[in-house]
Amino acid sequence: MYFDLNVPIPTPIAPHLQTTTSKKGKQKQTLSDAPHQAFTAAQIAVLESKIDLLVRLGYTVIALNQFVLGKIDPKTTPNYTDEILSRLSPRQGVAFMKRLTIVLDEGSEKGFGLTNNAAVYFATFDILALQPTTAATFSATCLTHTLPSPLTVHIISLPLTLPRLPFHFKHTLVRSALKNGACFEIDYGGALHLDETSRRNWWAGSREVMRVTKGKGLVYGWGGEDIASLRGPRDVANLLTLIGIAQDTALDGVSKTPKSLVLRAQTRRTYRAIISEPKLIIPRQAQGDSTPPEAPAAGEPESVAESLATTVPVEPNETVNPTQPSQSLKRPLDTSTPVELDPSQPASESGAQQNDAQRKKRQRK
Repeated sequence: MYFDLNVPIPTPIAPHLQTTTSKKGKQKQTLSDAPHQAFTAAQIAVLESKIDLLVRLGYTVIALNQFVLGKIDPKTTPNYTDEILSRLSPRQGVAFMKRLTIVLDEGSEKGFGLTNNAAVYFATFDILALQPTTAATFSATCLTHTLPSPLTVHIISLPLTLPRLPFHFKHTLVRSALKNGACFEIDYGGALHLDETSRRNWWAGSREVMRVTKGKGLVYGWGGEDIASLRGPRDVANLLTLIGIAQDTALDGVSKTPKSLVLRAQTRRTYRAIISEPKLIIPRQAQGDSTPPEAPAAGEPESVAESLATTVPVEPNETVNPTQPSQSLKRPLDTSTPVELDPSQPASESGAQQNDAQRKKRQRK
């Protein structure tokens, strides 16, 4: 099972906004209730061809990525992935996911919409990702937004095609993000970019990411626009070995690591990132169920006493007391001379008589 968690959606058409005036005279813009299609038929056809090629290359889990620049407002930014999934043709054996990536700039350092008031809107996406472009937003992403909560960010996307990385990769920040369960994303589409400068920047930035993370917690996605830059999972692994990642580790970045990330992303819907919701199982006796217990299968003992009787041999004249402590630490008796027992006496008295007979025999010798 191979994953590609970064398939960008086309640029949507601006939605129809309606302006409302409040009692205090302030104007607000909200989405219009009129039906509106944000994508043309040509855009959907191009996306269909990209998905067909991804399926042919061997990917079975595809995440449609919606980019938002700066601060996000649920009232003016709809979930475009819902419309795309409703218009795509169904494909057997392929799972589609919805991803939201917020590109953070200098204006979004004070806040970019990840608040509890908009938790209902963010719950419509399967995966949340942040792409920091400043040192302050990178620090806030690694330390704050990767903690378990309904707004947990599980992917930290890095702008590797920029002329220079806008922040320094500190080991403390990177280790904190990896400890919280976040993953750093490398878009291999930048290595095959048409612009030579962008390709050079990508190779320099990806080596820096490899140096800090040491290949741990990395996921790889397409993230490109040109369909000619799409590659298969093993081709991606071979490409990333050029920056110093081992072959098996590079292949885990498109198979095992994204799988654990997707499972961890489902914990946003549970309290404090619990893997599963606890279920209360009430026994039949408490429910008042009068159904008789099932009969034991053929060859099985009906009770614990019968199971002990089948495993522990008992003499006809002896009685077994299960509460009596074990006598394994005592010296074994000498069985060379047989001792006659009185069947009318219990097993404990017959054992005492055996000990007395053995003691007298040793004294005579």
